[in-house]
Amino acid sequence: MRILFMGTPAYALPALARLYEGGYHLALIVTQPDKPVGRKGTLTPPPVKAWALEHGLSVFQPKTLRNPDVQETLRAVKPDLIITAAYGKLLPDDVLNIPRYGALNLHASLLPLYRGAAPIQRAILDGRTETGVTLMEMVRELDAGPIIAQRTVPIAAKETTGSLTEKLAEVAADLLIEVLPEYVSGRIRSVSQNETRATYAEKLTRADEAIDLFVESVRIDRRIRALLPAPGGYITVGPAETDKVKIWAGEAVSIPPDEQSAARPGTILAIEKERVALATQDGVLWLSEVQPAGKKRMTAADWVRGRSSWKVGTVIVQKDF
Repeated sequence: MRILFMGTPAYALPALARLYEGGYHLALIVTQPDKPVGRKGTLTPPPVKAWALEHGLSVFQPKTLRNPDVQETLRAVKPDLIITAAYGKLLPDDVLNIPRYGALNLHASLLPLYRGAAPIQRAILDGRTETGVTLMEMVRELDAGPIIAQRTVPIAAKETTGSLTEKLAEVAADLLIEVLPEYVSGRIRSVSQNETRATYAEKLTRADEAIDLFVESVRIDRRIRALLPAPGGYITVGPAETDKVKIWAGEAVSIPPDEQSAARPGTILAIEKERVALATQDGVLWLSEVQPAGKKRMTAADWVRGRSSWKVGTVIVQKDF
């Protein structure tokens, strides 16, 4: 069977590797173009491209799938099946109709919940205790195709997007290898999604990265974890853009009402060797590692000690929501 595999980030790697190890004919690997990374804008290949080239596979990086020449390149591969995993673009009908067995997608949620670009982050933000992966048939509408199989994955109490993505990627790979032969042979039939239960996981915006200390600690903690390892949440310690400070390690915890501080949210409650405690609406945010704008990462304590006017009792976080 000739497979055209489409994927871009690390989430796609376990599935790609398992297909390769299973002896499937990976006729072509399609991934997003290289992108500039870091302050110097170094052009960097996506993880799928790097892995594919290391294993001697052919790679194609079109800017769009709607170009007739691009579609002809895909058609010339004569794939029996397209498999996608976080490719990053919708497939037009002219591409979906190329392979005889159609196109399948490994989506990182239990569809019809969390259709869209950010299912993992949104599940953590919403405080879900479980999520999962779905192997589905692709149709024109976003993540709306019939479901072939699903697997449930628990969300741990301190799960980050990074750790949960790794778990889901492995489960997705296992599910694909287990189900694919049964599906191709016709022994498994897909089931239409229940549209009345559909929800959407919109792509995160810059506004989603802002950490509001004037809400419950549990919501603060979820947001910090949902934004790790990237892009990272930030707190605002002044009116200028340069006063935004990224949080790379931190934990927000609630405190019983009779033990809560009367301090305004954003007030420094404690300065330890490496950590700093800030008041929240109902508890404390312990900051461990931060990054002020234009500077390197540092311990939260070093950051605070670098501001001579700051001490326990100083209100440093402004509310800009």
